[in-house]
Amino acid sequence: LVSQFEGCQVLLGVDDLDVFKGIELKLQAFERLLEEHPEWRGKVVLVQITNAPRSSGKELGELHEAAKALVAAVNGRWSSPGYQPVCYLERHVPLHERIAFYTVADVAVVTATRDGMNLVPYEYVVCRQGPPGWAEPGHKPQSMLVVSEFVGCSPSLSGAIRVNPWSIDAVSDAMFSAIRTSPEHRSLRHDKHWRYVSEHTVGFWAASYVQDLARSTKQHVAMKCYGLGLGLDTFRLVALDANFKKLEDSATMAAYRSSQRRLLLLDYDGTLIPHRNISAAPPETVLTVLEALTADACNEVWVISGRSQQELGGWFEGVPGVGLAAEHGFFIRPPWRSRWYSRFPLADHTWQAMVLPILKQYCECTDGSHIEVKASALVWHYGDADPDFGNWQAKELLDHLEDVLSNKPIEVISGNTIVEAKPQGISKGSLVELICKRDPLVTGELPPSMPGSTNAPAAATPDSAAAANASSSLDGLPPGAGAAAVAAHSLGMAGPAGGQQWQAAN
Repeated sequence: LVSQFEGCQVLLGVDDLDVFKGIELKLQAFERLLEEHPEWRGKVVLVQITNAPRSSGKELGELHEAAKALVAAVNGRWSSPGYQPVCYLERHVPLHERIAFYTVADVAVVTATRDGMNLVPYEYVVCRQGPPGWAEPGHKPQSMLVVSEFVGCSPSLSGAIRVNPWSIDAVSDAMFSAIRTSPEHRSLRHDKHWRYVSEHTVGFWAASYVQDLARSTKQHVAMKCYGLGLGLDTFRLVALDANFKKLEDSATMAAYRSSQRRLLLLDYDGTLIPHRNISAAPPETVLTVLEALTADACNEVWVISGRSQQELGGWFEGVPGVGLAAEHGFFIRPPWRSRWYSRFPLADHTWQAMVLPILKQYCECTDGSHIEVKASALVWHYGDADPDFGNWQAKELLDHLEDVLSNKPIEVISGNTIVEAKPQGISKGSLVELICKRDPLVTGELPPSMPGSTNAPAAATPDSAAAANASSSLDGLPPGAGAAAVAAHSLGMAGPAGGQQWQAAN
């Protein structure tokens, strides 16, 4: 083989005869290379090893004929005495012969349009490295890879030239760049690939998997497992600490009856009404229960939601004793008050003009999605879109918005089939903190425009789970009890007059 290809740069392809291997794309790209760079005619050879197909069909027959026609066309145009541009081997090549081809090849080319863990690049790197002591002293192994970006091993080959195999020009340019790469650069790329291949063996991945499995199950012996939910859609097994104690209904009711003052914090979607309910409005039974709770002078009831103030105000207009927090606490209406307050009256909303066109573009590209425009935030909903495509688009949108808003005081969060952009510091947790501290803004005693108001956003605001854990860890309530859950537990808190004790129902 060395004498056969003497004086030529050897490009090597090893593929099965399959419609997803991109054999015809590789041949077209090589033809384009010889057309655009006539100086390389007679100096570069493509060796294509094509294994027998694993199945039969009309598409494979057409692919076979197309590949043979391309090989004949290229060799017919640029063959000369002692030179054949394409060496097409359509037969089974045994391992020892394949190792020889890998060893003499200057560049390995993989142009699969869809493939899993293609091992050809790894085999090529190992063969170019060779066994210990086989090379002459001072010889540095070299290799070059042109790899399709749709191949599973592509991310692990950082020194390879990655291409879109559907672009004939891109593959042709990559081949041209590979054969022109200097020996020094080929050696550096080879060292990088050899280091990865030699260290990440089958034994390495097996040991890594076992280690991760042992680490994740290390504490399972000391945990108790509980089954939650019903049916295939909602049932799940949850492992909790052995010291975890379930909050019993009898203990909850006893604490509720013995408390003199109670704080009840309720979420809306998923608590007062089910997720993805046909009607978003609360049923009469919910309003009746809330009326009964607010009729008790010992109770202070809040509904905290991400919905707009117009929706909450309209739904709970008949229950004036309920405190309302809209858009995660951006707008609040204290209990027994009719006026809404903004916790951030000086917030800058000019960023919405930058984000809205981006959301519209993703909405047009994702069937079943829609945009919700709030006073404080913009939300992209994709619950009715195809689940896989929707999640894919959501991840891409999340990265896009984080990049665009990197210099703005805006946070982008991913929720249950939503992507939301909102000002920093707005969260249910920060509002719960104000409620528990009896801030004048949430009691309705001090409008936000008056001096002395504490409605400015905190420098560092905890999220809702952190605030719920901080408050519920007092007086023996186990951490993890949500702020939106209804419970009754004694919680000592200082009131606005100093020393006044509040009993919070969490």
